[in-house]
Amino acid sequence: MLSTEQRISLLVRLRDYLQSNSEEWQDIIARATNMNAWFTTGNIELAVRNICTRMLDADKLLAWMQPYTPVATPKRVGIVAAGNIPLVGFHDALCGFMSGQQTVMKLSSKDEVLLRHILQKLTEWKAQVAAQMSIADNLKGCDAYIATGSNNTARYFEEYFGKYPHIIRKNRTSVAVLDGTETTEELSLLMDDVFTYFGLGCRNVTQVCLPQGYDISLLMEAAKKYDDIIHHHKYKNNYDYYLAIYLLNKVPYYTNDTLLMVENAIPFSAVSVLHYRWYENKDTLISELTGSEDIQCMVGHGHTPFGSSQSPALTDYADGVDTMAFLTGL
Repeated sequence: MLSTEQRISLLVRLRDYLQSNSEEWQDIIARATNMNAWFTTGNIELAVRNICTRMLDADKLLAWMQPYTPVATPKRVGIVAAGNIPLVGFHDALCGFMSGQQTVMKLSSKDEVLLRHILQKLTEWKAQVAAQMSIADNLKGCDAYIATGSNNTARYFEEYFGKYPHIIRKNRTSVAVLDGTETTEELSLLMDDVFTYFGLGCRNVTQVCLPQGYDISLLMEAAKKYDDIIHHHKYKNNYDYYLAIYLLNKVPYYTNDTLLMVENAIPFSAVSVLHYRWYENKDTLISELTGSEDIQCMVGHGHTPFGSSQSPALTDYADGVDTMAFLTGL
């Protein structure tokens, strides 16, 4: 069995490989973009850059592992990975690898190329990895499960995996809470939280909470930073579709011809749409959002800094459930 130091050494080598801009890795990126039009080269490179800087640093990995003891007798753990944004399943794979558990991953068809290649490279560099990390279409016979999906698929996960130790994740999204004192730079960074990965991630801001009287034109102006996104055909199709829906149903909206803003108390919004809601008492609002199972993170003063929602650290566990504690405690 690999030691913690050997695993970290492999991950540092992986970081160097991902940052190498090698022809092999560029071919993999090209294949991933061909498989999924939402996975642009820029978005894949951003995901990889965040992983390399936030998760594959030796000192950060050592500090992260300090409270945990990798298992001596591995159990078989099945992981159902999501595929909404590039390499969204990497953190679960990383937790499985560092915990020492025998991890079997079922990859999403939307994000099958990148993670498969990464696991193949780790195995190529260290043959023992093959005994610990594998990919399968069927996850029967596991001792525990980690599954990420929609609220609908979560019901099936509960049915299939409920009798085993498990982490089952449902739909989540993120919101921003503005207080009216935000600088132009902060609003510009907020647009990174909205538009990165086309807004498809659970850490993307899909609703802004605004104090009464807030000037929404400030957000429309800040969103011009992403004017070019409208040239992506899938994004444009979404924009045109929802614009038509709002026009037909006489729903009031704001737009700068790239982003639609609609008043809606529901935090989840479609691609190309940003919901907004008004609030009177910030403390009451924060209490409500903190208690909601729909919210992955809050962006704003005193919360997740503007522009960083899609740069999670090793300890930013999905749904706030400590995956490493779950795995090492089995």
